[in-house]
Amino acid sequence: MPCLYTFSSPPRTIHSRCRSPIDQHGTTIPPMQYVNIMYDRRVVRGNTYAQALMPKQEIKKIVTRRRKIKYIPPTTPLPVEGRQHIRVQTELYLEELSDRIIVSDVSNQTDNLLDRPATPLFIPAKSGKDVDTQILEGELFDFDIEVKPILEVMVGKIIEQSLLEVSQEEELATFRAQQRAFEELRNAELAEAQRLEEQERRRREEKERRLKQQREVIQKEKETVEKIAAQTFAKHYLADLITSVYSRLWNGGYFYDPVERDVETKFMPWLMKEVDQAMYRPILGRKTLDMLIHEVVQRRLQAPPVEAPVEALVEAPAEKE
Repeated sequence: MPCLYTFSSPPRTIHSRCRSPIDQHGTTIPPMQYVNIMYDRRVVRGNTYAQALMPKQEIKKIVTRRRKIKYIPPTTPLPVEGRQHIRVQTELYLEELSDRIIVSDVSNQTDNLLDRPATPLFIPAKSGKDVDTQILEGELFDFDIEVKPILEVMVGKIIEQSLLEVSQEEELATFRAQQRAFEELRNAELAEAQRLEEQERRRREEKERRLKQQREVIQKEKETVEKIAAQTFAKHYLADLITSVYSRLWNGGYFYDPVERDVETKFMPWLMKEVDQAMYRPILGRKTLDMLIHEVVQRRLQAPPVEAPVEALVEAPAEKE
């Protein structure tokens, strides 16, 4: 294939106009005489995402320099006495200050990629000459002849559709009649079932009522038999018990003569009380006399001796009696 372009001048090497690179020791690297970038030290080899490693001495220098620099953030001067600082907005437009930043999501829909348009149909270039064909009247289309089969088909379809609709209506009427007959039969059967259920319910209630009456009769008969047996047993048991009870009560003093009990409980205690009082009065007089005599004797013993006549001494015992 012949070449479509030519060089105005032959290719030549272009020297770099950038400044000469400097190595890690600070010396200037002379410009390279070759142009292969694989030998250029400024080209990173390997993974381009990896970070270029620095020499250890350079890292130590940077760390030492950063440690020496002490960052002092700018501060606001202290307020004067009696005042305090307040956060104030200095923007042209006021904004609401909040600890929580309001975040909203925004989406964007890109246009769909347009498909490649269809390849146009290949139409070969026309060759040859155009000619005409003569068509006489009636050779291509006769309406009366061509429309006849179409009309026959349309009329046949309409008649067929009408017959289908009539048959469907008759079938629906038959279905409705069958449904009415089925509903009447079902209602009659339902009424008969309800009548039978009601009859069975009445029979069941009557049976339960009769069973309840029978159980009550049996229970009453059982209670009557038990009462008769208990009464008979009580009679046989109490036949000899009454005599023994009466004898024990008589011996215990529960049966008594009212006059005798009145004499024992009322008259005898009163009599004993009166006797005690009658006997206590002379005893009380004697005790009083003894106390007086004792007191007189004590006084006479304590008093100086006095000659008393003999008659007084003789009469003293008589008074005592």
